[in-house]
Amino acid sequence: MSRKLEILQDVVIKFAGDSGDGMQLTGSQFTTNTALLGIDLATFPDFPAEIRAPQGTLPGVSGFQLRFSSDRVFTPGDICDVLVAMNAAALKVNLKALKKGGKIIANTDGFDAKNLRLANYPEGVNPLDDGSLSNYELIRMDVTKMTRESLKDAPLGMKEKDRAKNMFVLGFLYWMYGRDMDNTINFLKEKFAKKPDILDSNIKVLQAGYNYGDTTETFHTTYSVERAKMEPGSYRSIMGNQSLSLGLIAASQKSGLPLFLGSYPITPASDILHDLSKYKNFGVRTFQAEDEIAAITSAIGASYGGSLGVTTSSGPGIALKGEAMGLAVMLEIPLLIINIQRGGPSTGLPTKTEQSDLMQAYYGRNGECPMPVIAASTPADCFNAVYEAVRIAVQHMTPVMFLSDGYIANGAEPWRYPQTKDLPAISVQFKTQLAEGEEKYLPYQRDEKLARPWALPGTAGLEHRIGGLEKQNITGNVNYEPENHQLMVNIRQEKVERIADYIPEQQLDSGPTSGKILVLGWGSTYGAIKSAVSVLQQQGHAVSHAHLRYIRPFPKNLGSLLRNFEQVLIPEINSGQLIKIIRDVYLVDAKGYNKVMGVPITKTELVEQLQRML
Repeated sequence: MSRKLEILQDVVIKFAGDSGDGMQLTGSQFTTNTALLGIDLATFPDFPAEIRAPQGTLPGVSGFQLRFSSDRVFTPGDICDVLVAMNAAALKVNLKALKKGGKIIANTDGFDAKNLRLANYPEGVNPLDDGSLSNYELIRMDVTKMTRESLKDAPLGMKEKDRAKNMFVLGFLYWMYGRDMDNTINFLKEKFAKKPDILDSNIKVLQAGYNYGDTTETFHTTYSVERAKMEPGSYRSIMGNQSLSLGLIAASQKSGLPLFLGSYPITPASDILHDLSKYKNFGVRTFQAEDEIAAITSAIGASYGGSLGVTTSSGPGIALKGEAMGLAVMLEIPLLIINIQRGGPSTGLPTKTEQSDLMQAYYGRNGECPMPVIAASTPADCFNAVYEAVRIAVQHMTPVMFLSDGYIANGAEPWRYPQTKDLPAISVQFKTQLAEGEEKYLPYQRDEKLARPWALPGTAGLEHRIGGLEKQNITGNVNYEPENHQLMVNIRQEKVERIADYIPEQQLDSGPTSGKILVLGWGSTYGAIKSAVSVLQQQGHAVSHAHLRYIRPFPKNLGSLLRNFEQVLIPEINSGQLIKIIRDVYLVDAKGYNKVMGVPITKTELVEQLQRML
């Protein structure tokens, strides 16, 4: 049977099903397969908040969105071309994000009376049969039945057989997009090496899905997306938390400091603890503490002892760490506090994304307690951004707050391996002895950065006092004098502000150096802003984009850059946090575009907002 091959430039697929249907695994395997072909991509996993919500219900829907393209990709897409719906709830939750004329691959077994009732469809209504999907291309597949049929001779129970149905869908999509299955087969062999029956069943179902597409006369077209034009080099698909972990290891190796992570598990930061625990061969020590306070104080102790101390959490855990962060500021030791932001307040939306903690990073401690704030913008950027955060912490003797979020942490994109020789040096100097003419160690004697010396405990002649009480300038003795407290508050603030002398000036990501609108962003809004601004620029508008990595202190030229534009727009996944700081520091009448729904801002939304402003 002859089939037509259609070359596509850009495809967005959403895998959706019950939280037990393996949609995250299916999406990640298709992502890996895509990355191996040199096709640019971006992903957006969408987890339910409950560990296991009731099967078939709307809150239990788990999704994984993947966009792949022969052009550069900066977002996982606003709307989908293909929706894989394993049950009625998955269709109901995600249909609004499918473009008209898009494909729906529906597992018909997931649309029986029980599933329809759980998804809150009216009695007797089945969207596969009532004509409501006439604007879409509906592909019906009884995935459950065909999975069971392909495993009829397998020595597994029915539950175990049904768990393999995601492999059937994956095999079918591999056929539809002309893919090789070897990478997934190798993955399965590694994952189930000690469970041969499960290994054989998954491979058999994967091949059955592929063969179903290949032999069924219903399908007349296959699709292909060409390789993207990317800078030559070795690439891998990487998620934000993985990228961040590798950045920490690289910084540890380049600085010569052993890496210590004190952490308490919390969504969506836990993967950093999981990842770093695999790298003991690089001298990495990971400690899963009994609570958030123990986690950060163990990292403070490690830093005091000469290690690269790191602690990871999300908003609720960062709140618990607040007092200990103040201790680290008072001690003036290097420490990295990593906040993978999620929806709040309180437990909030633990599996959804938000840029909700910038004010917490800026002001969320008692007293005048300034700390540098660094933010990553994409999954791959986590590597370079956290590497820079480490440099600032150890060279300026200060705790640093590093901001990522759930969208960055769980999203994936191609990452070009950096060469060790190309990574900037991170020079660290411990004080090991008294200088010539120095009669006594003065722990708060400062250099041109206003950084105090880093002396390891136990070094003869360099004994000094530590603790949370205010220190006397130079000597480090406890001191309650009003004038001294004013002086030390000013010095700690000036030390953070002086970091601006050691970071690059703010560059434009795109657009003219002056014009109608500057879109100023930070964090995970990068892709949506870049894509939206590109649309306006192609229409001939003087719109530019600048994205902040350094949020405290700001780059020295940021104020003059802002004043080169008639209007400034600041999109944020919060109710307006960066905009308050920008207005306060620069007295610029910036406008906000804010969204607090637990999902990213889309390119389409920003295009419409910019058009209104123009």
